[in-house]
Amino acid sequence: MDSDRIAILLAPFLEPASLSSVQLGAAQIYLDLLLKWNAKMNLTAVRDPEEIVRRHFGESFFAATQLFPSGSVDQSAIDIGSGAGFPGLPIKIWNPQLRLTLIESNQRKATFLREAVRALTLDDVQVLSSRAETVSSQAELVTFRAVERFEQVLVIAGKVAAQSGRIAALIGESQIELARSILPEIKWQTPVPIPESRSRVLLIGQRNRL
Repeated sequence: MDSDRIAILLAPFLEPASLSSVQLGAAQIYLDLLLKWNAKMNLTAVRDPEEIVRRHFGESFFAATQLFPSGSVDQSAIDIGSGAGFPGLPIKIWNPQLRLTLIESNQRKATFLREAVRALTLDDVQVLSSRAETVSSQAELVTFRAVERFEQVLVIAGKVAAQSGRIAALIGESQIELARSILPEIKWQTPVPIPESRSRVLLIGQRNRL
């Protein structure tokens, strides 16, 4: 798939913003690598390239534009249960100054993530092939999407979010109240509906300063 087609597919998720030619080129490299590896291992159950762009890339870039509307900001981030790299890697493509840690306990998926970081020549990206609950570091932004053990991941997100840090979760509408009840100390914003989705939202919360 060429970068022009990727740009068309991503437009509803980015409007009124858009990706630069460099960012589109990175998305194309990422997609090609994902399709190649997905033929050998189950990185995503979605097989259609255009659907992968819409559902995985689109949702992740949408989160990026909401989190960093003015573009690149120097900030630390932890992406829990990264899997094939969503939403962490697209957020990094959108915000090159992000200091990103991808946490993925599955060794083969972690190997893919390291190869993706290499292929995209991304700086300040670390891949940890360990369970998130063993991580002691904190970050100014914590993200997750389509994770197993949702309740456990929420608790972990609350622990690794730094003081005044943000948590950004790409979830279904049915999970909103659960998130609020598990982490009542987080000041949750109004959920933002994800374009081209019936029930998916971006839920952003911020830990209060001490």
